[in-house]
Amino acid sequence: MRTYLSHKARYVELRPQLRHTVVVPGASDALTQATGVRCYRLRGPHIPTRKPYRFMLATRSTHRILQHERPDLVEIGSAWLAPWIARRALRECDIPAVWFYHDNFPRVVAPQADHGAPGRWTKAAAAWQYARFVSRFCRATLVSTDFIATELQHHGVERVIRVSLGVDLDRYHPERGLGRAATRRARGLPEGPLALVVGRLAPEKRIDLVLDAWPAIARRTGACLAVVGAGPLERELRRRPGAERAYWLPFESDRDRLADLVAAVDLVISASHSETFGLAALEALACGTPVVSADTGGVAEHVSRSGGGALFLAGDPGALADAVTDVLQGNPAALGARGRAYAELHHAWPAVFDRIFDVYRGILRN
Repeated sequence: MRTYLSHKARYVELRPQLRHTVVVPGASDALTQATGVRCYRLRGPHIPTRKPYRFMLATRSTHRILQHERPDLVEIGSAWLAPWIARRALRECDIPAVWFYHDNFPRVVAPQADHGAPGRWTKAAAAWQYARFVSRFCRATLVSTDFIATELQHHGVERVIRVSLGVDLDRYHPERGLGRAATRRARGLPEGPLALVVGRLAPEKRIDLVLDAWPAIARRTGACLAVVGAGPLERELRRRPGAERAYWLPFESDRDRLADLVAAVDLVISASHSETFGLAALEALACGTPVVSADTGGVAEHVSRSGGGALFLAGDPGALADAVTDVLQGNPAALGARGRAYAELHHAWPAVFDRIFDVYRGILRN
């Protein structure tokens, strides 16, 4: 979400006919401005299990901002409290709203609802009912992959429009791989075959599945595993059998250092079956690094369309081990070249925002 908003701000700054106002929660109230872009930060508490994310609670302030800014259109970027705040603020304004469905929250609330206990099914049903509610007071629901569009339509969400998201092609570039030896040494990572998992250490990311598959992968290929990130499951994951053989690196906030690391490994693994888009995987493809992904979710679309990696049956550690082995013992460089070409052709940020602003204009005309 932060990446999307920062690149949108750069896009607007270069186009004098556009103006963009952002309202987000923060540690304290603040206002920053740039050419054509204004960002309000409204004080909100940390979400207990999802740091560094914060609650959006400032209803009155949001209403005053809307009255002052008078935008042509409001885009809601969260599924949690922001839709309620926006709906209340928009009651007195004739301003259309769209909802960008960044977070596949029904699967976060009940990740195994299709196969789990009745309680999980009930949670998922309530989440989908809420999704339909939010979508009804918006002119459109924007999604970034066909996977999410199909899932939303299946659960009764109407007026779904697919738009893509982008990747920083200059930052995430195969040339960063030229310094792979130095990057690995600086992080204490070994030479030889190395796979990487990047993401929040949370249940929906299925890092447990990667750890379960890794002994078989290591026996077949001699490959090592590095995990980058932080989250509520970190302690539990690091206690799992075999986790001591993985290289655990903290969350990396420096995007250049992260790009160096992604370009320095042999493949990136995305085991989640519910990603709405999968930016980390697209960044890997842009670096020329192959991606092994579960066969459902947004990342699977990138891998299938690019030919830049391999898919495995979601939830199956044996299938994951087979897919990683095939990539490492095949031609990773050729897969990486396909991934880079795909990112260049379909996911440059300027072209992405051309499409998104065309969607906005279409909504305002109707």
